[in-house]
Amino acid sequence: MLRIIKVAPLLILLLSISILSSSLAVSMADREVAVEGGEPSKAEVHIVYTEKPEGDEPEAFHLRTLATVLGSEEAAKESLLYVYKNAATGFSAKLTPEQVAELSNQPGVLQVVPNMKLQLHSGPGRLH
Repeated sequence: MLRIIKVAPLLILLLSISILSSSLAVSMADREVAVEGGEPSKAEVHIVYTEKPEGDEPEAFHLRTLATVLGSEEAAKESLLYVYKNAATGFSAKLTPEQVAELSNQPGVLQVVPNMKLQLHSGPGRLH
């Protein structure tokens, strides 16, 4: 007997975003950023959730927000991986722990979370 499984559209969207972010992160080379006083910090992919910008294009708002932390629009463009503008507003970018802390305090930034790779518990022939 064939069973039909209904999946919430939001769950599909979140999984798609996570998979896309993971694949982008894997495709980019790791880089290190020098920090005052010594050892470089490794930049890792984070998802930054922001308020919806009023009267501004999301990507332009995200680049400006990121540039305030990274020092230039050029550095922001290099770090920016993806812009979310439909179900959620935000972006993913490669950031050091220091940059995450500074970005978290910027106006309009709601939350900064590390990108996580999730594995589905089901697959072909394993649907229950």
